[in-house]
Amino acid sequence: MMMQAEDARYLKRKVKGGSIDVHPTEKALVVNYELEATILGEMGDPMLGERKECQKIIRVKNLHENSDLTALAREIIDKCKLIHPAKLPEVEQLLYYLQNRKEATASKASHGKTQLSDKPEDPGIDATEVDEVANINDVDEYLEMLYEDLPDKIKGSALLLQLARNPDNLEELFQNETVVSALVRLLREDWKRSTDMATNIIYIFFCFSSFSQFHGVILHFKIGALCMTIIDHELRKQKMWLEELQKKKKASEADKNSSKLREDYEKSLNKYQGLLHKQEQLLRVAFYLLLNLAEDLKVEVKMRNKGIVRMLVQTVDRDNFELLILVVSFLKKLSIFIENKKEMADLNIIEKVTKLVPCDHEDLLHITLRLLLNLSFDPDLRSKMIKYGLLPKLVGLLTNENHRLIVLCILYHISMDDKAKSMFTYTDCIPMVMKMLLESPEHPDMELLALCINLAANKRTAAIICEGSGLKMLMKRAFKFHDPFVMKMVRNISQHEGETKNLFIDYISDLCTAVLNGDSDDFALECLGILGNLTIPDLDYELILKEYDLIPWIKNKLQPGVAKDDWVLEVVILVGTVCSDDACARLLADSNVIHLLIELLNAKQEDDEVVCQIIYVFYQMIFHEATREIIIKETQAPAYLIDLMHDKNAEIRKVCDNTLDMIAEFDEEWAKRIQLEKFRWHNSQWLEMVETRQAEDFSDGYMYPDDSLDPYLHDADILDRPDLFYAPASSSSETMQDQAQTTTGSAKDGYDQGLMLDGHLTPEYIDDGGLYNGHRDYYGRQGYLEEDYDYEPYVRPEGHLGFVQEGHHMDRYSRAVGMGGYGIYPSDEEESAYGMR
Repeated sequence: MMMQAEDARYLKRKVKGGSIDVHPTEKALVVNYELEATILGEMGDPMLGERKECQKIIRVKNLHENSDLTALAREIIDKCKLIHPAKLPEVEQLLYYLQNRKEATASKASHGKTQLSDKPEDPGIDATEVDEVANINDVDEYLEMLYEDLPDKIKGSALLLQLARNPDNLEELFQNETVVSALVRLLREDWKRSTDMATNIIYIFFCFSSFSQFHGVILHFKIGALCMTIIDHELRKQKMWLEELQKKKKASEADKNSSKLREDYEKSLNKYQGLLHKQEQLLRVAFYLLLNLAEDLKVEVKMRNKGIVRMLVQTVDRDNFELLILVVSFLKKLSIFIENKKEMADLNIIEKVTKLVPCDHEDLLHITLRLLLNLSFDPDLRSKMIKYGLLPKLVGLLTNENHRLIVLCILYHISMDDKAKSMFTYTDCIPMVMKMLLESPEHPDMELLALCINLAANKRTAAIICEGSGLKMLMKRAFKFHDPFVMKMVRNISQHEGETKNLFIDYISDLCTAVLNGDSDDFALECLGILGNLTIPDLDYELILKEYDLIPWIKNKLQPGVAKDDWVLEVVILVGTVCSDDACARLLADSNVIHLLIELLNAKQEDDEVVCQIIYVFYQMIFHEATREIIIKETQAPAYLIDLMHDKNAEIRKVCDNTLDMIAEFDEEWAKRIQLEKFRWHNSQWLEMVETRQAEDFSDGYMYPDDSLDPYLHDADILDRPDLFYAPASSSSETMQDQAQTTTGSAKDGYDQGLMLDGHLTPEYIDDGGLYNGHRDYYGRQGYLEEDYDYEPYVRPEGHLGFVQEGHHMDRYSRAVGMGGYGIYPSDEEESAYGMR
């Protein structure tokens, strides 16, 4: 049977004191007590009873090493009626424990690994504590105080705050719409009148915000937007206070004999510090409320649009550890979005955060490093970390176990930039990470390995790594644990020219053995990469190939489909390395390796890296007389190089050009074919440009508005006028008709009429090697027929950039004058080179 409201006449409360303990993280005592509430009927009989286990937290933040514990314990008992006076010795003993726990925690944090908190502590406020113990049954009385004068409003809000700090009371307070509405109205109207009152009310809503089910009401009353308004106002007010204080300081320094000015400044400084303390309490609860509301991404976006990032970055300049932990935590949460990160960068976040690294507060340092880790994904911000001197500070934190892993991650990100790698040489980072790596167990942290691999990619840092017996220790560890990551680090060291490369001669036997015994092993692949990097002039490659019987192994790996792509690439690199030796090049050529490379070139033509390395092998073999003839006479390698001469990859084009230049120097026939292909490429680009421009200009309909121009430009195909292509340059005074007459003479004047078909010179004339077998071409060269050699003309690319650039002069027929490069009409020197003169 449910009790009706009108049946209740009396309420009986009974408080029973319980045990006292210390707070696990704060400097506070926790008083446990039992609250029993009984509702009596009209006749005094109990109708409904309820019992709750409650706690009261008594913060003693003024506790320090010189505190009088007896006096402090007596003061706590006098103010807290829940503690019986007989418990004075117990309270004193707990205070003694708290007094010593601070030193033990600090000592442990500085030497060993401690449990760090990723979440800021709940804000504890002393300024608005009242002596009275709040009761949930007296809510109506506290509500009436909110309508009284300012002191009563402050007291009423403080008592409601006491209730709100107990999660058991939140639901009941939430159901009382009158109380919630009154608090919202009071905060909205009177927050400027009292910092204490504003702090109390925002703290109440912060208690609600700790639970997601209350967020809807908080958002409905727009408490978040109001908090941002209050924060912005407080930040501006603090700036004004500081400016005023600076003026008084300058005045007192200017007139050092004036005691009045000095006293005025000291008085203002004390007042400023008191106001700042209260303000920071307000900022802390307000930011914490916003942080809880920011669980909803849509709400976070609204905060960002209202300037929350700017407010947080401005607050980083404060010295309050508790406030800074909260602010930096909020910034870390926001930093995962690129828009927020860019805004932080514009506000110079790195410079502001640098002062916090290192700091005495372990939790603050931990959360600051996590913020820096998020920011370190941006290359510009990594550069600023170096600029503001964070690198040596971070290296100094490697000895702290609490932060070592995060610091390694940040250092790894910094080491990704080539310019930053050399900066590590000015710190103790390399000896420290080497010590950590060599002393680590079988499987080191991946962050440590990644940093070491990046550092080994720089020549200066690699030299420091190899100092003493560094390389020897790394090789010993790599072979002991068969660790591919350590071997990758060693491989990076092996790529640098100089003395470090010679250190690897002692390990060639071990490397070759590992390669031959681990065909599908990542460790063996790294060993193969090291062998490919050993370009040492004095090394006897022929002896290595013969002693370890590597040629059959190489031939097997080069067979299409036998090995994985990464193995094939490393084998080709190794072939290119050993081909620098004349005897090795001959051995490989005699073993049919060149034909295998050509087959591989066909199979891997889409893999630019493999193609480039194969071409480099051909380039190396051209240098040796023993293999030059094989490459040129017995293989189709030059034809493949001609096909790749205009590849999209710039590195492939570069190696091709160098190799073809060497071939042209030693073989006259191939030199002619290479020249012909280059001219075809020039000419094809020129014709394509003319066709493209003609189509575009005619589509516009106004390219030639002048009717005085020759009508063929309007009505005929421009390619049907060979006199435009092969006429000698005319003076500016010649007319187009005069030039046409000049160009219809003998072959020496431009072209031979005997070769004209129906009065036209078609583009096919240029694209073919020659018109007729046994005839000389237009330029006096022996004509080629396609059956004379098995060669397919280079296929023009699907598209290319225009080659008539801005700034170049054009003649009257839209031809580029004085240009170099592809797609232009040949200059006098080029005509001579191609046999045109």
